[in-house]
Amino acid sequence: MKAEILSLRTIHDGWTRFSLARVRLADGTEAEREIEDHGNSVGVLPYDPERRVATLVRELRVPALYAAGEQSQLEAPAGLIDDGTPEENARREVLEEVGLRLRDLEPVGATYSCGGISTERIHLFLSAYSSADRVSGGGGAEGEHENIKVVELPLADLAARADRGELTDLKTLTLVLALRVRRPDLFEPISAGR
Repeated sequence: MKAEILSLRTIHDGWTRFSLARVRLADGTEAEREIEDHGNSVGVLPYDPERRVATLVRELRVPALYAAGEQSQLEAPAGLIDDGTPEENARREVLEEVGLRLRDLEPVGATYSCGGISTERIHLFLSAYSSADRVSGGGGAEGEHENIKVVELPLADLAARADRGELTDLKTLTLVLALRVRRPDLFEPISAGR
């Protein structure tokens, strides 16, 4: 027997939709499960391979404020998929948030952000950039009250933060680890002779 949803009741429908699902499990028992649905998203780690830095954002995340008192979270630029492909949305989000016009995107994968509660699949990308790709100061889309601070960090510093367990945003940790596996040379300190 396969699991199946027997009924679905929406209890809130705003920026996100919360529903209660009545489910028949594979063993035949019935249970109730919560579902949070706000659509799919993208996350991008823009990095400059020449200078060995990445451009990230720092912004308030109210759930992290509530759960841990965190005033801001360091994370890769990200956002919801509106219209178009994940790649188009990734380029738009990076342009809005950090002011970089990206060319090539290297897919890392598409994964559920928290499969136990959310329908969100986040499409993850790496993208190399150069100083010439900076076209604005970023800061987020007007009217979205994001109050984004653009942060450029050495890749070696990001690796050290990952090693110390200090990257609390899962998409950012995933992207840093993916880049580290694919391009370990970028995480070595730049020698004085270079």
